[in-house]
Amino acid sequence: MSIASLTEPMTRTVSGPTDWLLTWSLLAGPLLSLAADSTYAASGWDDPTAGVLHVLGAIVYGLVVLRVAAWLPGDSRLTAAIVLTGIVGLAGNVAYGFDTIHASMGDVHLVDRAGAANLIKPLGLFFPLSIALVALGLDRLDRRRQASLVLVAAIAWPIAHIGNVAALAVAVNVVLVLALGSLVVARPGR
Repeated sequence: MSIASLTEPMTRTVSGPTDWLLTWSLLAGPLLSLAADSTYAASGWDDPTAGVLHVLGAIVYGLVVLRVAAWLPGDSRLTAAIVLTGIVGLAGNVAYGFDTIHASMGDVHLVDRAGAANLIKPLGLFFPLSIALVALGLDRLDRRRQASLVLVAAIAWPIAHIGNVAALAVAVNVVLVLALGSLVVARPGR
């Protein structure tokens, strides 16, 4: 497989509504997550508005992983891993957003419950794993600067969110806005 075949899909112009949607998700997902984490930082980890923004950002991040996966060869194991972890991570990330909304109404967080509620924990960890695999995909597409930034963000994501470190969570999202958002305006081959 040649480098040209790896980057060829990224050199196309946005050609239709699906392409447009997937490409602009690279900016919209990180911006929504930045808005969510900024709201958490300002209003607390149980803020319902932050929870709503969290859910919306998580949904759009599902499109982010599909965008990067679509740029990679379809017969690649990495592509399959990005899609699988991205969809599972989307479910976990959405679950945490709804957990915030639920907790804002006075109930206990699922992470503080036993039994079936424990499902949220491993699902949630698939999100930063999918972002790390997106970084690997970007590296394979010769977008090394973005790949490095996305990888750093993927490593810092669980530290910020499990530890409820609001300033780090906001910083992680700023890095993702810069790294992934730059792919919208300066796609390879342009």
